[in-house]
Amino acid sequence: MKRKWRILNPDKKLVENISKAVNCSPLIASLLVNRGIFSPKDAHDFLNISIDNIRHPFSMKDMDTAVNRIYKAIKYHEKILVFGDYDVDGVTSTALLMEFLRHTGADASYYIPHRTKEGYGLQKSHITGVAVPGRINLIITVDCGSSSHEAVKAALDAGIDTVITDHHMVPEKLPEAVAIINPKRSDCNSGFYDLAGVGVAFSLVICLRKYLRDRHFWESHPEPNLKNLCDLIALGTVADMVPLKGENRIFTKTGLDLINSGSRIGISALIKETGSNKYPFDSEDIAFRLAPRINALGRIDHAKEAVELLLSDDPGAAGKIARQMNMMNAKRQNIEKMIVKDILEYIDNNPDTLRHGSIVLSRQSWHEGVLGIVASKIVERFCCPVIIFAEKDGFAKGSGRSIPSFNLYEGLKSCSKVLEGFGGHSMAAGLSIKTENLGLFKNEFENQVMKMSLPEDSLTFISIDHEIGFNDIDANLVDEIEALKPFGAGNPEPVFLARNVTVVSSEIVGENHRRMILSQSFGLEDKIYNAIHFNFDQDLEENMHFEEMAFRLRWNRWNGNKSIQLVIENI
Repeated sequence: MKRKWRILNPDKKLVENISKAVNCSPLIASLLVNRGIFSPKDAHDFLNISIDNIRHPFSMKDMDTAVNRIYKAIKYHEKILVFGDYDVDGVTSTALLMEFLRHTGADASYYIPHRTKEGYGLQKSHITGVAVPGRINLIITVDCGSSSHEAVKAALDAGIDTVITDHHMVPEKLPEAVAIINPKRSDCNSGFYDLAGVGVAFSLVICLRKYLRDRHFWESHPEPNLKNLCDLIALGTVADMVPLKGENRIFTKTGLDLINSGSRIGISALIKETGSNKYPFDSEDIAFRLAPRINALGRIDHAKEAVELLLSDDPGAAGKIARQMNMMNAKRQNIEKMIVKDILEYIDNNPDTLRHGSIVLSRQSWHEGVLGIVASKIVERFCCPVIIFAEKDGFAKGSGRSIPSFNLYEGLKSCSKVLEGFGGHSMAAGLSIKTENLGLFKNEFENQVMKMSLPEDSLTFISIDHEIGFNDIDANLVDEIEALKPFGAGNPEPVFLARNVTVVSSEIVGENHRRMILSQSFGLEDKIYNAIHFNFDQDLEENMHFEEMAFRLRWNRWNGNKSIQLVIENI
C-alpha cells in the first residue's frame, strides 16, 4: 500500500549549529533535529550515552517516604510482597526489584496475577487470598496499582502497608497507599514522565540503595552494581514502547550491551531459543524476538515462569523455561492468526463496519490473552482506533489500540458510564463491560471517535528524514546512523528517499519478501546496493523501476561479515 509521505524540513541554522558543535555531518545533524534535539548539549548527550548522565530520581513525589518504609521492612525483617503485572514491563519490574531485595537479605516474595483468571492489577481478592494468609507486612506494586483503591483500603484494614510504583495514567483520587511513585501524577514535577514501569522500579532501587548506604547498611552486605540490572530495564522499556529518549535511551543502550555480553543466563537461554545467530542484538530484536516470547506466557498460560527465567542462575532450568516460552509463542501466533482472519472476513462481508472511523467487535470464541496484539494488527491494516472484546459469562474484556490523532484513554473516559472499568493511555487500553451494554458502548465510542477525529486522521504517513542519492551512501554513513541507536518509540530509525532507482535483479524469498539488487545512475557510473522489501504484496506487479523509494539504511550482518543493505519501507 502506497502511504502518504511527509518530507521533513529541519531548521537549517539548527542543523548547522549542531553539525559544528558535535563534529557530525549535516545529514546526521538533520536527523537529530528531526528527533527534537535542538541544542549542542542535548546532541552531545544523545550521541555519547553514559549511565553517569541519568538524573537522580529522589525528586519523584513520595520517593523519600517509600524508601523509608521499605528500609524499615528490610531492617525489621518484615514480609514484603512484590506485586507485578503479566506483561514484559511488569515481569521485568518484578524481577528487578526481587533481585535487588535479595541483595539486601529482605524477606521478599512476589506475585503475578493470571491474565484471564484474575485480570490486571492489585485487587481486594489478592489481599484476602494472598497477602493476609502469607502474613505480608508490606506490598510493593510494580507497573500497576495507581487505580487499586479497594485493594489498598483492604490492605490497610488488614494492617498491611502498600507502596505503589507505576507509570500508568492516574485517577483524580489516589489510593490510600503509604507512597505512590508515579511520574504521571499531576503533583510530580520530576521530569521522568516517559519512564516505563521498570524504569520507575529502577528509580526506586537507585534511591533505596543510596538510602541504605547513608545508613551504613552496605558495610555488612555487598553493595550491588545497579548497572547489572539494565538488561531488565531495556527489555521492559522497549517492549512497553515508551519514548527512547533521556533516561530510557541510556537504560536501553546500557542494557543492550549487557544482553550482548551474555551476562544473564535467562536472557541468553531465550535468545538461543529464537534460533537467531544475529549479533549484536538490538532494540528491534527485543521488540520482535524476545518480548513476544516473554509475553506469550502471560497471554496463554502464566507469567510467573517468565520472572523465574529472568532470575535463574541455572542454565538447565532457564533453557527449559525458554523452550516453554517458544512453544507458547507459537500457540499464541496461531490463535492470533485465526482471530485476525475472523475479523478481516467479517469486515469484507460487512464493509459498513468502517463507516464510523473505528472498529469495535466482540466474540465469545476469541481468546482474551491475544486481543491487544490482534487490535494492533487491525489498526495497522485500517488506520483507525480498534477495540476487540472476548465475551464470557455475561461480561466482555477488551483491548483497544489507537492512532496518534485519537486519544484512546480520553475517548474511553467519555464512555465510562457504560463500562465496568478501564485503564491505559492515549494509544492502548484495557476495558471491561457487561455484554448487554456492548451495543450502547459501540455507539458511544463511535460518536466519540467521529467527534474527536478529522477525516485526514485515517491517512497513514511515513516521515522522510532526508533525500539522498546512492552516491551519498557509504560505510561511514551507515556507521553514523548506527550511532543513533537504539531505535524505537520517540527515536525512529531514519527513513530516506531516493528517486529513479532501477531493479537489476529480483527474487522472492521466505514467505513474501522481495530481495533485490538496485542501481542508480550518475553519469557514466552506476551505484549498486543490495535491498530487501519485507512483506512484499505479491498481488502487486514486481516493478523493475521506482520513481521514488522510501528506505532505511542498515548493516546486514551474517556469519561475521557485514554489507550495506537498503530496507525498503514504501514505494
